[in-house]
Amino acid sequence: MKILTTVKKVVDVELNIHVKDGAIVEDGLQYVINAWDENGVETAVQLKEDSGAETTLVSIGGGDNTDVIRRCYAMGIESGMHIDDPALEKADAFIYARVLQKVFEAGDYDLVITGKQAQDTDNGQTGIILAEYLGLPCVSNVIGIEVLDDKHLKVSRSGDAGTEIVALELPAVVTVDVSINEPRLPQMRGLMMAKKKAIEKMDLTALGTSADEIGCAAPKSEIVAFMATEKRSGGRKFEGDAAEITARVVDLLANEAKVL
Repeated sequence: MKILTTVKKVVDVELNIHVKDGAIVEDGLQYVINAWDENGVETAVQLKEDSGAETTLVSIGGGDNTDVIRRCYAMGIESGMHIDDPALEKADAFIYARVLQKVFEAGDYDLVITGKQAQDTDNGQTGIILAEYLGLPCVSNVIGIEVLDDKHLKVSRSGDAGTEIVALELPAVVTVDVSINEPRLPQMRGLMMAKKKAIEKMDLTALGTSADEIGCAAPKSEIVAFMATEKRSGGRKFEGDAAEITARVVDLLANEAKVL
């Protein structure tokens, strides 16, 4: 089984992120592997260890993605590629899916594993759109994968009414939830060995496509501006008779907060 796993480099959401003039202030930001993608990497590595799968990683985006790709190497991914092109600066989920479609078609993969969503946009669409473009079955929100044979998986997903069990025929696409596993911490030896491994870097031309072909000129969605969330005001403390406090709180909820 040949597995393609996707990884996005995102801003560390544990940090204080500041917004100015509708844009994120870049100074002092740190970047990490998207949490859901890290679970996808762990899933691929476990399938390699348990079933002998071949694992390939792809990361799309401007800037230096070398650090996140090498961390995935240290976790156990065998090969990786970084696709960077100026035309992808304002790419949306549909454009990213077109790029991944080209990667999939060039590599003849059996299974694509993506994170359920990205920490920076919470979009959760790219993997599902990719499956549609490829005409492949897709299971989202996956929390467990069991290999039945070379062409069939038993997949567990978190559904609205509980856990759903899906029989899946390969090739296919799955998007994984963070509850599927606990990503391993790379060992020092793995980190050192990862520094020596090659990363295939390419632009759209090298991938065999163009900005026009994948729709860069007319993205279906765009980020217009970022807005900082409103700061919560301090709470109020009431003292006195319980009946009087209750009447006062109800009045405030009805007339000030307008929730009643």
